Amino acid sequence: MTYVTTKDGVEIFYKDWGLKDAQPIVFHHGWPLSADDWDAQMLFFLAHGYRVVAHDRRGHGRSAQVDGGHDMDHYAADAFAVVEALDLRNAVHIGHSTGGGEVARYVARHGEPAGRVAKAVLVSAVPPLMLKTPANPEGLPVEVFDGFRAATAANRAQFFVDVPTGPFYGFNRDGATVLPGVIQNWWRQGMMGSAKAHYEGIKAFSETDQTEDLKAISVPTLVLHGEDDQIVPIADSARKSVTLLKNGTLKTYPGFAHGMLTLNHDVINPDLLAFVKG
Repeated sequence: MTYVTTKDGVEIFYKDWGLKDAQPIVFHHGWPLSADDWDAQMLFFLAHGYRVVAHDRRGHGRSAQVDGGHDMDHYAADAFAVVEALDLRNAVHIGHSTGGGEVARYVARHGEPAGRVAKAVLVSAVPPLMLKTPANPEGLPVEVFDGFRAATAANRAQFFVDVPTGPFYGFNRDGATVLPGVIQNWWRQGMMGSAKAHYEGIKAFSETDQTEDLKAISVPTLVLHGEDDQIVPIADSARKSVTLLKNGTLKTYPGFAHGMLTLNHDVINPDLLAFVKG
């Protein structure tokens, strides 16, 4: 397996497929998953001639299960370590959910200053801020995230069945076609990672205010979101993010759930490709 070692000594697993002189597409996964969650996108873009790269966030998947650095600053710095090690330039960075927060911080703090990023995509992403505060009254109350922490600590294995069986893919909606293999793959990816990374990552994705990150991004940025997202409600995420971006475009999908990259890749992938090529 292939790894990059960060400045603070953490081994980050990555995949790197395709011709090395092709334009790179870099994928950033959501909580509590791994690079494997991008299978449908990596195969699609590889078939269209792109170099595709995806890494497991620290404490997730096959990366080192370290006890610290489970915050957006380290997530973005780890992504930059992969980009530098592979010398990726003119890259398009695509992030889902927590990975969207990682992309926003990466582009603002590392990618644009280093001149290594061409475009960005935020899919069902957590910015600007999920937590309800006086300045963000549309956010979710802290009790929601306390519930996530309690469930992760008490019985992570069961919680990682309940989330994909229910709201993540919208399988709890009337008339939904439930796909057991998708649920099992979500559980598989989650249980590969560290309970500590997952527990502390809840704070990272819910309490990190990324308003300034979004304002700092000047490259073309596509914001994609399902209108029936029960995990990251669209009103407090995508609809706010696009107003903060200098060069942002919003596209929403009626009825699509948080896990639309998996369930609806036949719709999402061509939209991603059109943006990358545009």
